[in-house]
Amino acid sequence: MTDTVHRIAISGASGLVGRSLRKLLTSRGHAVLRLVRGEPRSDTEIAWSLARGELEPAALEGLDAVVHLAGANIAARRWSKARKRVLLESREHGTRLLCETLARTRKPPELLIVASAVGYYGDRGDEWLDERSAPGQGFLPELCQAWEAATEPARRAGIRVVNLRLGVVLAAQGGALARMLTPFRLGVGGVVGNGR
Repeated sequence: MTDTVHRIAISGASGLVGRSLRKLLTSRGHAVLRLVRGEPRSDTEIAWSLARGELEPAALEGLDAVVHLAGANIAARRWSKARKRVLLESREHGTRLLCETLARTRKPPELLIVASAVGYYGDRGDEWLDERSAPGQGFLPELCQAWEAATEPARRAGIRVVNLRLGVVLAAQGGALARMLTPFRLGVGGVVGNGR
């Protein structure tokens, strides 16, 4: 562990992963800023509005890294045509707004970590996949490709971009596990996978 204190901004900091990451980073002495919708309530919050396309470049000056986790909850409800549009826009437009804004800062951060998903690969059965594998077919692969492509303005500005292709996050604090536990506790849960 280093003694260097980093200034790190997190979007989606109130979500399951964001809360845990924020707690970890602050426990290690790093300065964590949250991108928030609405009026900032402290000097550790930065306002941004996806609806209005507003994020002030000056608010992002002096950051060492940005972690972008924001996006509509993919498991919150059925994927109607309208819901798919919300899922896509919250990721693609939010990512593009953040990346274009970071690219306009005088001194961009060295690192941008952007959430993505293993949905990039689609359902490929038992095929072995890694980060070099081609995208799959269908809504999730298309969503992930658009999401990752929206980071291009940051890449062009010389920012190192890491797309995290996360799987289902299981945590006692909520998320998918909380929804899965009830059927299992009632004795009606099934086999989730083969362990591989």
